[in-house]
Amino acid sequence: MFADMVWPALILEQRIVSVIPITAGLAVEWLVLRFGGFGLSWRKAAIVDVVMNAASTLAGIVVIPALGLLWEFVPGLVLHKFLNLGTFNPSTWAATFVMAVLATTAIEAAVVRWGFKISLDKRRFLILCLANGVSVGIACASLWVRPPKL
Repeated sequence: MFADMVWPALILEQRIVSVIPITAGLAVEWLVLRFGGFGLSWRKAAIVDVVMNAASTLAGIVVIPALGLLWEFVPGLVLHKFLNLGTFNPSTWAATFVMAVLATTAIEAAVVRWGFKISLDKRRFLILCLANGVSVGIACASLWVRPPKL
């Protein structure tokens, strides 16, 4: 079996921590922190951006593959059984995308809230989710543009 079919989160994690998604994520989140209702100066937004992304990268290296593996053993298997889907289907990739966005956002939101004492409401959390969706989306797209060699 191929690892990209069995454990998509592990393959996606490699792309999330590559240059283009990281650069795009830093740029988008810097703009979001400056103009997205957080009330931060350019300098403060840059500092928060770098710190929260460093934290989510370090934690995400373990958390994202772990969530993907958990998906394969719990809801993924249940979903496959009830919908008669094969083990290797788009729902696993969609779930991996959503889990990666939510995991990185949760980590970054914790840094923003507790590390920098910036209040977070649902709107700000959603804005961070959308910003994280850009970098995770770029990483996902890169898998189709240039599939991993196994």
